[in-house]
Amino acid sequence: MGRHKSKPNPGRNTRLADQIQKDLAGLIQRELDISRAGLITLTGVELSADYAHAKVYFTVMGAEPETATAALAEKAGWLHSLLFKMLHIHTVPTLRFIHDDQLARGLALSQLIDQANRPQAEVFKPSEPEDPDEQP
Repeated sequence: MGRHKSKPNPGRNTRLADQIQKDLAGLIQRELDISRAGLITLTGVELSADYAHAKVYFTVMGAEPETATAALAEKAGWLHSLLFKMLHIHTVPTLRFIHDDQLARGLALSQLIDQANRPQAEVFKPSEPEDPDEQP
């Protein structure tokens, strides 16, 4: 008789990732010094299929991304242990923090589009009507 293998549950993975993001956001707010790491916002969590590893994506304001990444990496073990106490699951994933630069890229692209559209707006700007009372 062979062992019956269950299929992975993609809904559970999403729910667990959302719960980890929610809990980590609260922990980071309480445990990290904002003056050092800046204001950190979690943008997403990706879990591996076996729930052993989590990529935690974040944005930061008020600090350099490298500084925030270092501060988060330094506290990763502590945050993992606090998550273990909060979540009632067998395996709490190890945390890997990754700066999410999508927001910065979006802003840069928006600025480029604005710059590209500026000259066109000036070229097609309607000219002012001449005053018929003026004589040359």
